[in-house]
Amino acid sequence: MFDITGKRFWFFLISAVVIVIGIISLASFGRLKLGVEFSSGSMMRVSFEQPVAQEELRDELVSLGYTDVIIQSTREGDFYIRTHKLSEDEKAGLQHALTDRFGEVQETEFYSVSPWVATETANNAAIAVAVAAVGILLYITWAFRRMPKPFRYGICAIVALVHDVLVALGIFSILGSILGWEINLMFITGILAVIGYSVNNTVVIFDRIRENLARGISSNFEVVVNNSLVETLSRSLNTSLTTIVVVVALLLFVGASIQNFAVVLLIGIIAGTYSSLYIAPLLLVVWEKGEWGRFVKWLAPSRSQS
Repeated sequence: MFDITGKRFWFFLISAVVIVIGIISLASFGRLKLGVEFSSGSMMRVSFEQPVAQEELRDELVSLGYTDVIIQSTREGDFYIRTHKLSEDEKAGLQHALTDRFGEVQETEFYSVSPWVATETANNAAIAVAVAAVGILLYITWAFRRMPKPFRYGICAIVALVHDVLVALGIFSILGSILGWEINLMFITGILAVIGYSVNNTVVIFDRIRENLARGISSNFEVVVNNSLVETLSRSLNTSLTTIVVVVALLLFVGASIQNFAVVLLIGIIAGTYSSLYIAPLLLVVWEKGEWGRFVKWLAPSRSQS
């Protein structure tokens, strides 16, 4: 039988490394690139009859005075152009200037968000994530109320969810710097979907732990958790793999309109599968055995010298 619980500190170390890389990315690149919904401004999607290079378009917009412009290309050959909030006259002037430079321009999408609306949207998104986390904590605590110390199950599930969110934010900060991707409402929608998916997988494993404790397969809690993980491992991996196939299909064939949603789902499903198998249940073991300080000692240089 696989000794998953015996390698718990290695799994924690892998997660810690990924999260630290994400934090370094956030610190190095300054901050996440916020979309129009969260920072105000105007977003325009345009297409040209003749091929136009993204750098060529950027240079033209900068020469027109749009030094704060953010441009993102799509697989269809269109461009998303993000600027400060445009008035009707500014929008018309921009379209005329692009037409004079590159030929006929077709606008397929345009919307603006005021600073007040952007602030409200950001606050509502934060509230939505917080309410979801508190609701999950209360539900899992209630669902496992007949177990000894049921609050621990809820806390460990929330830690796993925070792990998934931090991984997604770290990777998006890297993508934002390299590809110009922004955090928008589709990203928040994806985060909420990942939270639901991840907690479902975690509850399945917790439920198997409850069943095995009731059956009395061992008096050692670590052995019970390990057996439960092994019994649910193939189910969790198979479910995640089939879901990933669907998400990849969305990413490849639906297009840029749901790009952030599909990408955060892909990242979140992978991170969520990992956390539901190797973070949440193993934290239960650490909590039960009182090993909170042992991880630091395990990492200490003295360990390698002993």
